[in-house]
Amino acid sequence: MPCFREYLQQHFQIDPRLYELAIQAEQEAGREFEHVAGITKFNQMRVLEAYREAGISEYHLRDGTGYGYGDPGREGLDEVYALTFRAEAALVRAQIMSGTHAISLALTSILRPGDELLSATGRPYDTLAKIIGIDRETQRSLRGQGIVYKEAPLTEEGLPNYQKIQELLTDKTKLVLIQRSRGYSWRPALSVGEIGALIRFIKGIRENIICFVDNCYGEFVEEREPT
Repeated sequence: MPCFREYLQQHFQIDPRLYELAIQAEQEAGREFEHVAGITKFNQMRVLEAYREAGISEYHLRDGTGYGYGDPGREGLDEVYALTFRAEAALVRAQIMSGTHAISLALTSILRPGDELLSATGRPYDTLAKIIGIDRETQRSLRGQGIVYKEAPLTEEGLPNYQKIQELLTDKTKLVLIQRSRGYSWRPALSVGEIGALIRFIKGIRENIICFVDNCYGEFVEEREPT
């Protein structure tokens, strides 16, 4: 039976040199793969520990009345998420259709007319920009409801601009938005350590500012979360 390299050459006309390059690249990246595998195993155990601590069992899978009162399955799922992400509480609902929907719920619940919202990581991605009303202020957007929006551009390296953030913070700034992922831009994603340093900087200016972290696409990529 021919080896895999010969099979690729005979049936797909793939040059054996390309195969050798692929093997070499895989070997050179081996340390990174091992690092990712280690994080995966750690976080898998973290999730299993959350299920154990929440006492999840077959009991939580039983039918409910549909009214939502005393629903052990729903309450158990909320607890698992809160324990996994080291949060005080969690809200997990099928009715929340997307990450943008979840962020919209949070922002509209916290902000009131006259409050200031500052994005510390440059322009948000397109769908969130519509919710805020950056390009087009509609009646349903945050700006249309009287929320003041400010934006601190990133540095040339794609990192938070601490000086600009400090200049834009005022007594009316109620919430600072920190987007962890690069979204649709080419900037680097923020690590948990970088997010922590940014929050400490903001809290050092004014303790009661709410730091809101959009952790979308950042879950489980490190052994700890922004929470």
